[in-house]
Amino acid sequence: MAGEGPSHDASAPAASPFAPPVKRSVTIAGHQTAISLEPIFWQALRAAAAREGLPVNALIARIDVARMATAAPPNLASAIRCWLFDGAIRS
Repeated sequence: MAGEGPSHDASAPAASPFAPPVKRSVTIAGHQTAISLEPIFWQALRAAAAREGLPVNALIARIDVARMATAAPPNLASAIRCWLFDGAIRS
């Protein structure tokens, strides 16, 4: 995942949970796409991928497949946020 400069480093702890979104490039099924998420969601996504024993791109691909199976698929960034939140409230 490529970043957009040092002031938008999603790997560093966010000073505020209200930090602006950070755009990252990811590869899903061999295709590059850009996803914008707030740093707190990038951190949660990396932690979830580590728990699942998957690279972040593979976890995003899983979430993408699940979202496309719904009657009205949300955009990918929304699906990731919802997936993360659902996991948090179920644990």
